[in-house]
Amino acid sequence: MALVDLDVVKPYFRSRAAREFMAERGVAVVAPTGEFIHADLPIIVPEIRGLLRDPHRKVLMDVGGDDSGARVVGSLRDVVPVDDTEHLLVLNFRRPFTDSVASAVAMVREIEAAARLPITGVISNTHLMSETTPSVVVDGYRLALETARQVEVPVVSVAVEDELAPALDPTVFCCPVFAMSRIIRPPFGGQRETRRVGPLFVLN
Repeated sequence: MALVDLDVVKPYFRSRAAREFMAERGVAVVAPTGEFIHADLPIIVPEIRGLLRDPHRKVLMDVGGDDSGARVVGSLRDVVPVDDTEHLLVLNFRRPFTDSVASAVAMVREIEAAARLPITGVISNTHLMSETTPSVVVDGYRLALETARQVEVPVVSVAVEDELAPALDPTVFCCPVFAMSRIIRPPFGGQRETRRVGPLFVLN
């Protein structure tokens, strides 16, 4: 399996930060290296086309939250196995530029145009980091449902941190709830420890 990091939006939560940990578990992280490892540009490394052409390799691409990374995917459109690929949009309605259904739908259309691929599903991931409450998650899920309805795709899952998951009523959701433990943390947040190794998320 390979994880391609094209995220140019979140400087503190990039898959490349867990490169060594992932490699030890058989997952190759494909991302800029050397002096470009923290570059805020969608730098294409040569391995990507080879990975997408390999029918025996499962590839997960982290494109980020706008059309910048999607443009890179668009440039690879000729080697993307469309019929064997899911294109999932992760929505957080507490972000400034996706705070409404209308803005989320507009983002979907921008990403689809840039990537030259249709979105096939939505993941509801509305949160406020450590200040997330069950109502924040449920409100975000309801907005994700309406967004998905308007773009005619399903909501495939709801993502929450594992500490909050027990407080949620699973009957509210019509899709699986994935409880995730955050390992790498941003360099802020009071007394909470910033881990320097480990995966970005662990699914329970």
